[in-house]
Amino acid sequence: MSRLSVVLPAYNEELMAAKTCRVLKEVLDGAGIAYELVLVDDGSKDNTWNEIVKAGKRDPNILGVHFSRNFGKEAAVFAGLAQSTGDVVAVMDCDLQHPPETLIEMYHLWEEGYEIIEGVKTSRGKESALHKKSADFFYGIMSKVTKVDMQNASDFKMMDRKAVNSILSMPERNMFFRATSSWVGYKTAYVNFEVREREAGESKWSTWSLIKYAFTNIVAFTTMPLQIITVVGSVCFLCSLVLIIYSLVQYFRGFAVAGYTTTLIVLLLIGSAIMVSLGIIGYYISKIYEEVKRRPRYIVSKIIRGSEDAYDQANHD
Repeated sequence: MSRLSVVLPAYNEELMAAKTCRVLKEVLDGAGIAYELVLVDDGSKDNTWNEIVKAGKRDPNILGVHFSRNFGKEAAVFAGLAQSTGDVVAVMDCDLQHPPETLIEMYHLWEEGYEIIEGVKTSRGKESALHKKSADFFYGIMSKVTKVDMQNASDFKMMDRKAVNSILSMPERNMFFRATSSWVGYKTAYVNFEVREREAGESKWSTWSLIKYAFTNIVAFTTMPLQIITVVGSVCFLCSLVLIIYSLVQYFRGFAVAGYTTTLIVLLLIGSAIMVSLGIIGYYISKIYEEVKRRPRYIVSKIIRGSEDAYDQANHD
């Protein structure tokens, strides 16, 4: 019988971890689907790990993975994929904002032969106008890069084992899971879902962390910012040529070239463009440096399978 693994990254989810496990058990048992729940504690500062351990004692199908510190959601997702053993693997949030019932529809599509089933948001829930505009801009860029419409993409998806293995075989340390699952290809289906309101706890994403997350993933997945630098440099060069020609014409006509303010503005503009360009290039260099060092994406300190301690010495990737 085929088995479904559900990967659940968790950071400070002590209020939701136990309920999520209980709800998923009810939904999957009710549908007659063999399952395992892979909960990855991303270095939580609260009692999330203790709640995972308690849940494991109640349900032998729970696999708990505990990081030595906080490594980020992307690392938690990849750790869950690496530890999962199912024939098909789903990834969803641990706060039940992704509706568990949608897993049944996804599973049936997988049984029909689809190898990746993408969850597509019909709405983004309660978000500020600024947040929505920023998300639209970010996913617009990622859609152009991946050649796949990611405007309403999410981490909520289901993948056949061979798709999971393809993703895990990629050697880079900095990886954007949401786009990578589209990039690997395979036969894909789409399922619409509506984002639910968080039942307990609070969002772990501040405006600054979202901006940082977006820029990191753009750099990890595309060289577009470097191409923008080239375009900006070319525009500045053309503007400089126009100003040089204008200045020479005025000089030979016997007119003094006035415009100290204009010169100052141009110098400040070019200087700012250079500094921003160097910052973008420096960020790419820093990511190259991280890749070259080959440090693991994450370090696992504990693993439990059901009620048993299953710590593995090969605990990092």
